[in-house]
Amino acid sequence: MKRFLIYTAKIILIVMLLAFLLDGIYTAIFMQSRNRGKIETVFNSKSEKFDVVILGSSRANNHFVSQKFEDNGLKTFNYGMSGGHLFEASLLLKLMIERKYEIKNVILEADLNLSNDHQADGISSKYLPYIHNSDVVREHFSTQDNFKSLYYIPFYRYIKYETRIGFRETFFTAVHKKTNALDNLGYYPLKKHRNGNMKNNIVALNPLVHNKYYEEIKNFCEANNINFIAVMTPMCSNVKGMNYFDKVKKAYPEIYNYENVVVEDKYFASCGHMNDAGARIFTARILKDFFKK
Repeated sequence: MKRFLIYTAKIILIVMLLAFLLDGIYTAIFMQSRNRGKIETVFNSKSEKFDVVILGSSRANNHFVSQKFEDNGLKTFNYGMSGGHLFEASLLLKLMIERKYEIKNVILEADLNLSNDHQADGISSKYLPYIHNSDVVREHFSTQDNFKSLYYIPFYRYIKYETRIGFRETFFTAVHKKTNALDNLGYYPLKKHRNGNMKNNIVALNPLVHNKYYEEIKNFCEANNINFIAVMTPMCSNVKGMNYFDKVKKAYPEIYNYENVVVEDKYFASCGHMNDAGARIFTARILKDFFKK
């Protein structure tokens, strides 16, 4: 029995040492990543200067043409991320402030995601390699139910989110394999697809009366003298429950409603995402209303 216990203890010790070792190796690799994604690029940068920073989900990523801002003399980057929620957008802005970014304007796509204050696991997991190296990341995750296991158990976060920050992603990061996330100044243009879903139903959606992460973004902008512009972006004409946008306007009167600026189906790749032609019309309107006087 004694030999069995000693053997078991040795196995546990070896596993723990391997976990600490692998955790350190994976984290060290992510700590030098600068060309694969938007989160890694922000974390491993410092003192950037922008006239315009764009935040939000895919409805930001696909709707704001960064180059059109640049053509008007505004240094701009689109940090919208497909699948992201306001949880991740707020954290990204906090990281920028932690990295001493100088930002004049933040444009936030704030519409459908106002209906929840949850994290989007697929995007939020991209921050986890830095949870021990950033006070901002640690504090942002500290309110989540699984924080202790992610923070205190070595290598657990890399196992739990293996498809996002596991071996494959770590390997590609180590060999500096680029993605298209940083192309076009962060803007991802969509084409018109024959099979695009041109119907949508948002009847069940309701904006939260108080969305914690929207308020965080707004307050961080105010505290850092950043002009905050929150907008609702277009959807196609075949949407049930379009009164959702009226509910948003009632709950958050400072948010500008642009959901009906572009409505023709020919300008959409799917009901919730404009194609490149639609995005250019929309971006021109944003420039005209906020940046051309």
